Amino acid sequence: MPATLVRISSTENGWMEKKEVKRSQKTPQQHPRNRRPDMRQLSVLPSSQEERRRKGTKICVAAALRRTLAPVKMADALDCSSPPVSISASLSVPSSPATSRNDCSIMPLTPSPSPRVEVRPRMTCPFLVVVAIDFGTTSSGYAFSFTQDSEAIHMMKRWEGGDPGVANQKSPTCLLLTPDLRFHSFGFAARDFYHDLDPDEAWHWLYFDKFKMKIHSTCDLTMETELEAVNGRKVRAIEVFAHALRFFREHALKEVKEQSSCVMEGEEIRWVITVPAVWRQPAKQFMREAAYLAGLVSPDCPEQLLIALEPEAASIYCRKLRLHQVIDLSLQPITNGVDVNGSRPFDSSFRQAREQLRRSRHSRTFMVESGTGELWSELQTGDKYIVADCGGGTVDLTVHQIEQPQGTLKELYKASGGPYGAVGVDLAFEAMLCQIFGEDFIQSFKDKRPAAWVDLTIAFEARKRTAAPGRANALNISLPFSFIDYYKRHRGQSVEAALRRSNMNIVKWSSQGMLRLTQEAMNELFQPTISNIVRHIDELMSKPEVQGVRFLFLVGGFAESPMLQRAVQKALGRACRIIIPHDVGLTILKGAVLFGLDPTVVRVRRCPLTYGVGVLNRFVEGRHPREKLLIKDDREWCTDILDRFVSVDQSVALGEVVRRSYTPARRGQRKIIINIYCSTTDDVTYISDPGVRKCGMITLDLPEPSPPAGTLGGAGGPARREIRATMQFGDTEIKVTAMDVMSKRSVKASIDFLSN
Repeated sequence: MPATLVRISSTENGWMEKKEVKRSQKTPQQHPRNRRPDMRQLSVLPSSQEERRRKGTKICVAAALRRTLAPVKMADALDCSSPPVSISASLSVPSSPATSRNDCSIMPLTPSPSPRVEVRPRMTCPFLVVVAIDFGTTSSGYAFSFTQDSEAIHMMKRWEGGDPGVANQKSPTCLLLTPDLRFHSFGFAARDFYHDLDPDEAWHWLYFDKFKMKIHSTCDLTMETELEAVNGRKVRAIEVFAHALRFFREHALKEVKEQSSCVMEGEEIRWVITVPAVWRQPAKQFMREAAYLAGLVSPDCPEQLLIALEPEAASIYCRKLRLHQVIDLSLQPITNGVDVNGSRPFDSSFRQAREQLRRSRHSRTFMVESGTGELWSELQTGDKYIVADCGGGTVDLTVHQIEQPQGTLKELYKASGGPYGAVGVDLAFEAMLCQIFGEDFIQSFKDKRPAAWVDLTIAFEARKRTAAPGRANALNISLPFSFIDYYKRHRGQSVEAALRRSNMNIVKWSSQGMLRLTQEAMNELFQPTISNIVRHIDELMSKPEVQGVRFLFLVGGFAESPMLQRAVQKALGRACRIIIPHDVGLTILKGAVLFGLDPTVVRVRRCPLTYGVGVLNRFVEGRHPREKLLIKDDREWCTDILDRFVSVDQSVALGEVVRRSYTPARRGQRKIIINIYCSTTDDVTYISDPGVRKCGMITLDLPEPSPPAGTLGGAGGPARREIRATMQFGDTEIKVTAMDVMSKRSVKASIDFLSN
């Protein structure tokens, strides 16, 4: 059987070799590229697809993948009639054919039989309590549940402070560091303390607000990525996130101990952290690393921490809803923001629900159904629904299908969404201020009076929540005195004169020192963000896999907005039933607790990207471009062909695994590094194609071998060492285990998405 050669980065420039049994991929198409690969690599020994059920010891992995992947047989990526191939994990591709490289010492090896893809049963861990942290862009909170009383979900204590007239169970996501970079406070305490500082003193403090979005928007996220405070000073992002998670850890543990009669040990608590489904895998690993730094769990016990996808958590909670716990917008036809009978505003029933929720907040304990709720009884096997998580920073959409009678969920389409959260309305308000007062002035005010700028954003946030379609009176937003004074000294005229000069008739000036935003002005601020949300949902519902959706669940903090509710109802109300849970802002948090209690609820997920490594295949004249030619030991190879592990939007069952076998080509080699590539499409041939990028790497640390005496390889020499690596998919993160076949010992295996 011809060998399959896998080239992989190595700290020792060694080589590994790999064998494949089945080959059935279509012929790669010619794709010219004036580059050649970096050959500082080693080759790997791939597994065949017939037998292998030996299990390696599970190794701790800090790998947060944005979405789950599916196992793909390596052989499927190869031409059944083609000669041997070699997998290339090189990122850099030089500009001319590699016809004279002599550092690729390919050595034969016959591996032991490799396994077929299999599904492993999940093992339940003996946790006594599950604590979930909903780390949001604008607000955050935690909740917990004891495993012996899993129908009761305990919410965090209410915080001191808060905005008048706003029922806020969670705390604003803002953090304050002292001038010497020590943690001072989080949430309302941070906001209020910073507000009360003297302007000159506030300049030295580091205030962070809505900093979660930085992680999503940074393309080259690493452990050294920095966040900028309001005053312009920068701090490592991992430290800011760790401060926030440590704050929640301390408060949550205190509450858990208050309600538990037994002493809780660290390993008896399972932690869950929510992240947007549209986050890339480096961002998810970043949250896990921040949790390690904060002391939530140890890197040696990664199974204690679960990364929950926000719309998925909301979907899990929606399974428990009873009819009296939801508002069905489909049953409330509207005309111009008012019921058809004209008797009450469109959002009155929602306000009544919020009042009921506000009155019951003293208990802080929510009871959930032991099975599924009444709403679920209307759904049958195969019914589809969409969950739209409309948060502060992003909008996440997920499509699930019901699997009865077990009540598990199957994801039908890869998670989608974008930066269309409520922060978009805040940015539109800032743009309006720049139009009125000048962009240079607004930037100067933010730099010189950072605390006053925070006050202004808080005032707008409070009024933004009261905006509703059909509202007759204007919304008044108080301008801080320092804003009025600073503008007069900076421009030499009053803010009222600036308003008149701007010719912006939709914004008026009040003699009480307020900006008066008319309904037209509010529509202008909300419309771009809301239009993006509605358009995205509508485009998703037009997909063939999604057609026939019965329900659309609106969740997340922004779903509280009557402006968004009306727009979604008007655009999509005839296509499906639109459901809003009463406690819409807490839906994700409760669902995250339920996910921690039973991570197997979502049985099938969709892969958001195509993943694989590069392969070297036998060069075929006329099929492969000349710039991909590599000559080694008088053999011609085509380099940089992408061998897929999994394709974008591929269904993946929970716990599916794919195995690979590796062997170092040289004795004494202690580390193997395999680079992983990803693409947003499946229409790629080479790792150098547009849209293909390096996204991570697998690291295998090899212990000192102790082979059995007298063991010989196929060539009559000492047996070659084989490392069996198993990648488990179907969860919200990739898990890697590895075993040294020779010694039957486990070896350290990890996937790193944050390295440079």
